[in-house]
Amino acid sequence: MTLIEFIQQAVSASAKSIENTLSLLGEGCTIPFIARYRKDRTGNLDEVVIEKIAKYSELYEVIVKRKESILGSIEEQGKLTDELRNKITNSFDLTEIEDLYLPYKKTRKTKADTARENGLEPLAKVIMAQNAHDVESIAAKYLNDKVGSEEEAIQGASDIIAEWINENMYVRKSLRRKFQRSGVISTKVVKAKKEEENAQKFEQYFDWAEPVYKIPAHRLLAILRAEKEGYIKFNVGIDKSEAISFIEDNVVKGKNECGKIVEKAVADSYKRLLEPALSNEALVEAKEKADLNSIQVFADNLTQLLLGSPLGEKRILAIDPGFKTGCKVVCLDEQGDLLYNETIFPHAPQKDTTMAMKKIRSMVNAYNVEAIAIGNGTASRETEFFIKKIAFDKPVQVFVVNEAGASVYSASKIAREEFPTYDVTVRGAVSIGRRLSDPLAELVKIDPKSIGVGQYQHDVDQSMLKKELDNVVMKCVNSVGVNLNTASKSLLSYVSGIGEKMAENIVQYRTENGPFESRTELKKVPRLGDKAFQQAAAFVRIKNAKNPLDDSAVHPEAYGVVEKIAKDMKVSIGDMISNKELIAKVDANKYTTGEVGALALQDILKELEKPGLDPRRSAKVFEFDPSVKQITDLKIGQVLPGIINNITNFGCFVDVGIKESGLVHISQLKAGFVSDVNEVVKLHQHVQVKVTDVDVAKKRIQLSMILD
Repeated sequence: MTLIEFIQQAVSASAKSIENTLSLLGEGCTIPFIARYRKDRTGNLDEVVIEKIAKYSELYEVIVKRKESILGSIEEQGKLTDELRNKITNSFDLTEIEDLYLPYKKTRKTKADTARENGLEPLAKVIMAQNAHDVESIAAKYLNDKVGSEEEAIQGASDIIAEWINENMYVRKSLRRKFQRSGVISTKVVKAKKEEENAQKFEQYFDWAEPVYKIPAHRLLAILRAEKEGYIKFNVGIDKSEAISFIEDNVVKGKNECGKIVEKAVADSYKRLLEPALSNEALVEAKEKADLNSIQVFADNLTQLLLGSPLGEKRILAIDPGFKTGCKVVCLDEQGDLLYNETIFPHAPQKDTTMAMKKIRSMVNAYNVEAIAIGNGTASRETEFFIKKIAFDKPVQVFVVNEAGASVYSASKIAREEFPTYDVTVRGAVSIGRRLSDPLAELVKIDPKSIGVGQYQHDVDQSMLKKELDNVVMKCVNSVGVNLNTASKSLLSYVSGIGEKMAENIVQYRTENGPFESRTELKKVPRLGDKAFQQAAAFVRIKNAKNPLDDSAVHPEAYGVVEKIAKDMKVSIGDMISNKELIAKVDANKYTTGEVGALALQDILKELEKPGLDPRRSAKVFEFDPSVKQITDLKIGQVLPGIINNITNFGCFVDVGIKESGLVHISQLKAGFVSDVNEVVKLHQHVQVKVTDVDVAKKRIQLSMILD
């Protein structure tokens, strides 16, 4: 099977499109660049399909290398037949390849290996043929200084037979399917730890059973965590008697003496070899699916969070609220630079409300503040009520901002480099303010796992999670574009073709030489070559540049085409930009070239209509119900405004303005069946919810979006 054929099994795309995409990836092109600027070569494949092509290309290489290793190993043993070579060469199923390799795998010494060394394999063949009588007499012929009795000889032969059964391809495949389709994961509590406080969060799994193929990702990951922490034990199994009967039907030929010995070997093979291996395989497969599922939910949530509504370049007063230690207040300019910081104590125990109000009014006036951002942690609601009591001299918008991960940022190397003379409380408040201005630019500085938009993120495959989340961040950054003259090193590092080291070089060049005046000036940055420029140039923006195309998504390689269009229209590029009527008159076919195809030209004309358009919506003020300040204020049947702050496969969590978020189960999202939570709701969506249950002791809130 060729690489193209292998990929086509998983991806719906033409061979030509796949071939061209692989060629572009091989040239060092990034996925955002290929998806946006090489549509004519890929046949308009989107980022999702291109990512799949890259993924299955890597998997193909893994399979090819594994097969080469296995063939080499078997050949070294002098046991590689033409038939076996063909079977391994023609298979592209890693599980099947490993099954073929199993009899030749060099692992620790087995009981069967010892029996073979003792010369008992011929006896095993006699018994397995199941034609002989008086097996003890036959076994007596195999006694030696290592085999002292007929019973020992028969036992050694049985060990070899058990291994043969374990290595039987048909038996393994069939039982594997049974574990996949009928396997049940069952749990039991560890009695000695049952009463521990932390054990109670896993109470549901103290005595639980569920088919492996049906178990949702979050439940499997919870069971695995509970087992890891020592609160439960679990097992993945199928009906033992059915499994043994199935094997016997395929290897036992009759009820004679040999047949009975083979029956015992079947039971031994299943208990000692097949069941542990296949049970573990089923668990690993279920875990891989759960990881993929959970990582996808995390990736979807992270995408929505990163592309959250920005307020834009405004002067912001940001507050990290607190009680005893006070509220840390910072004032930021339009670029998010720190102008001033202060601590106020409007809440108990100090309750210096009058002075706090005076300071806030003074800062708003002195720094021409246009909006106030309040972190949603401890004392958030109280601080919001306090701010809204202040009579400002001008309208000031008040926003409550999700501060998840702000403490991680404030203690990070990035924060220390930005604010070496300020403590973590000031840095945290700055992060809250910047999140309101531009969530994407600020959140890229934080490890995505710390942002709090997933479940069991520490229990899934960490390398897979990091790779996927890095792809998400890169995709989001490049879909929005970045201001080359204001973007931080963290933000620039995610731009197509740049990376961390090149981002450092760009920031250093900008510091030493002043703002970039054109995209082509990027080529002056040390070690930024033609390839990096090709990948990055169209994803950076330069405000008020001499060439207006430098503040658009038009790639520099297409500037010549735009100039020709403008010349033919007898207007300047500046006059043509945003002129829909003029752009509508362009005959696209007239300007396609070998470098700029029809699809690319369509994108260019669309971009000229609205250059540098930010795909994100503007931030909007949200008002919680002022009567609800803590969980005890909730009443069943109450309808409240809320903001969705996390999404899982089983529902979504909604912030109704108190410390605890409430769960809207998937069955309560809307009337009728819902298969995918993301089809109904999005992160940060403003919703109306009805309180259906409140457990104050366990701090659990059940909500419904079905209000009728």
